[in-house]
Amino acid sequence: MKHRLKAALGTALLGVSLAGCGLDVNAALPFKVEPGSIQAVPELEGVDITVGSKDFTEQILLGYLAELALSAAGADVTDLTDIKGSSSSRQALLSGEVDVMWEYTGTGWINYLGNELPVPGGEQAQYEATRKADLEQNGVVWLDYSPLNNQYGLATTEEYAAKHDLETMSDLAAFLKENPAEAVYCLETEFISRQDGFPAAENAYGFPVTEVKQFGIGAIYAAVDGGTCPIGEVFTTDGRIAGLGLKVLKDDKLAFPQYNAAITVRKEFLDAHPQIADVLQPVSDALDNETLIELNKQVDVEGREPGEVARDWMVEQGFITTPET
Repeated sequence: MKHRLKAALGTALLGVSLAGCGLDVNAALPFKVEPGSIQAVPELEGVDITVGSKDFTEQILLGYLAELALSAAGADVTDLTDIKGSSSSRQALLSGEVDVMWEYTGTGWINYLGNELPVPGGEQAQYEATRKADLEQNGVVWLDYSPLNNQYGLATTEEYAAKHDLETMSDLAAFLKENPAEAVYCLETEFISRQDGFPAAENAYGFPVTEVKQFGIGAIYAAVDGGTCPIGEVFTTDGRIAGLGLKVLKDDKLAFPQYNAAITVRKEFLDAHPQIADVLQPVSDALDNETLIELNKQVDVEGREPGEVARDWMVEQGFITTPET
């Protein structure tokens, strides 16, 4: 549903510099929603709010969850999900093309704020450091972070892990040093260059690299499952991990930062419409890894449309109703 309505948007955003021009495409939600536990908010009635997201399944789902909540509260929502790449989506937020977007604390800290190492001390410490710095440097407010923590990971098939006794990334590093011909990785282009991506794992574990095969993130899961590469990059909440029977190796040296999801909003926009935080925070609080694994699985394994998956979950949780319920 969403992809049919927005097919032109994905094409329009390829190669577009959001800093230099506005985006022409406006798309409304493809179905009507009504208040549930999220009540109508008079101050948001008719307020134009554009919700953006990056171009992978979880982000599109999260974008829809925010759109559904804000629509139930009475806002006029524009769907600008599926922006290609982290840099483009971030620039859309900073430039005002997008008003609300989910972001991950580790991405904010490393990629947007230019730090090389994660903040020690766990989720809260990573969030607080990111929240403080992004507000001071860029005027971006991070609402309270969600239990959802979608970290990078490296995965093999269950059979491969069992055959070579692999439980952790340290196990993998030791095995590959003894068997360098097996050091073939399926990785996505951004992960190869991001300081919080494969370079972080290489630095922490000393992985040998015989070959890197570049894939879009969606193709990596099938490539690992099919034996194209023994090792592949994954997002740890991706439903295809369970669907294909892959094994995520434990990041025992904590090479990857924490990636708790949180709503980000420009300060001036949130100051003008502070009710946004009250509408979206209950949804954020209800999300965890198990929930997103299931929602992602419905899209990527079962083939459902992300908008429908997000709507059904919001109805099940009682956040919204639809004319049919």
